[in-house]
Amino acid sequence: MLCFIGFIGIPYILGGFVHVNDIIVGMDIGTSKVCTVIGQLGKDNQIDILGKGMEYCSGVKKGVIVDIEATADSIRASVHKAEQMANMKVGSAYVNIIGAHVSITSNRNCVAISAENREITQKDVERVLYGVKNVNISEDREIIDIITKQYIIDGYDEIIDPVGMMGVKLEVDAQIVAGKITSVQNIVKSVERTGIKVDGIVVEALATGQAALASDEKDMGVILIDVGAGVTDISVYKKQNLVFYNSLPVGGEHITNDISIGLKIPYTDAEKIKKEYRLALSSLIKNDQEITVNDLDGNNKKSVRISEAVEIIEARVYEIISLCKNLIDGSAAKGGIGAGVVLTGGGISYSDGVKEIAEEVFELPVRIASYKSFGIGQPEFATAAGIIKYISNRHKGSNFGSDITVQKNNRLPKESGFLGRVSEFIKKIF
Repeated sequence: MLCFIGFIGIPYILGGFVHVNDIIVGMDIGTSKVCTVIGQLGKDNQIDILGKGMEYCSGVKKGVIVDIEATADSIRASVHKAEQMANMKVGSAYVNIIGAHVSITSNRNCVAISAENREITQKDVERVLYGVKNVNISEDREIIDIITKQYIIDGYDEIIDPVGMMGVKLEVDAQIVAGKITSVQNIVKSVERTGIKVDGIVVEALATGQAALASDEKDMGVILIDVGAGVTDISVYKKQNLVFYNSLPVGGEHITNDISIGLKIPYTDAEKIKKEYRLALSSLIKNDQEITVNDLDGNNKKSVRISEAVEIIEARVYEIISLCKNLIDGSAAKGGIGAGVVLTGGGISYSDGVKEIAEEVFELPVRIASYKSFGIGQPEFATAAGIIKYISNRHKGSNFGSDITVQKNNRLPKESGFLGRVSEFIKKIF
């Protein structure tokens, strides 16, 4: 099996074998929370959610881990809740990384077919994949994933699995995903501090896209905006491929902070108003009632109108959505968005009026992502569940790649430090 390991020990998730009843664990470490989902692969690649757990996290700011111990505590609590629900122990997990810490570079490589009969073998595929990873990346980054877009045999493109086909030249068109070394190291250390092994790192947009987007949308061209607490991820899919990925250091927490400052009330009261009324457009207010909240010093009460808070929310939502559009308009991904925009994330997307604002800004059809059919209900679990689906899909149409790590029989897998395995793999590969 082909498995490339970088010097910080990240296995590139190129594919592999997963089977019915295999257990895969997805973990989403976000600015405000840690979510863990335990999934079991069913028939026809369906995912059965066995357990899920969510815990508030104070160790992450704007998508950056700033306190490993606090983050580890949240991970431990989140995993424990998922374990109790699933009635099993978690020994390892795949973990997300956000766009601010990721760069994606397109690259191609080609090799001549070595066999006399010109039949393409797994070794030919391994050779072409091994070479495609040779791209120039900055010294502060390390490759964490290789996404195969297509194979090309003697000029014939859009081939998914070339093994067994005949040809003289095999090419691969791939995307090389690189993550900031320090960010990846802090993710790994936080998880392994709890005794859980990191199986691999998954780009958040790829995970969320698996849960939030339909295949037809990704084929026609779609914009996915994931508004979290401290970070907003923006991605564009065309012809099934991720063609644009960026992030903004702004999210739901900034809206709450705006309300707090604008109305001169405590942050906790501002958050309560935002979550209780869930309005982002002034024209949707049906009853502009006065509500009683604490004064900024917490010693006195004061009255504010719903409209005062919604005006503040509306202004910030317009700003966030407009910034997303500006990023896309300034990139090669502009245009060709046949399926419109999909909004997700717990930051703002589930407030009434956000859809209308996005439609006005983008001048495209907009929908709010729904996860009822995915078996998770709450949108907060979308990324963690999407990781599971992403990993389970990596083997489809391919019989090569690095091993997909799974858990079976409800027992902890053999413990092995993620960073400690580096030198052994380097010796084998390099």
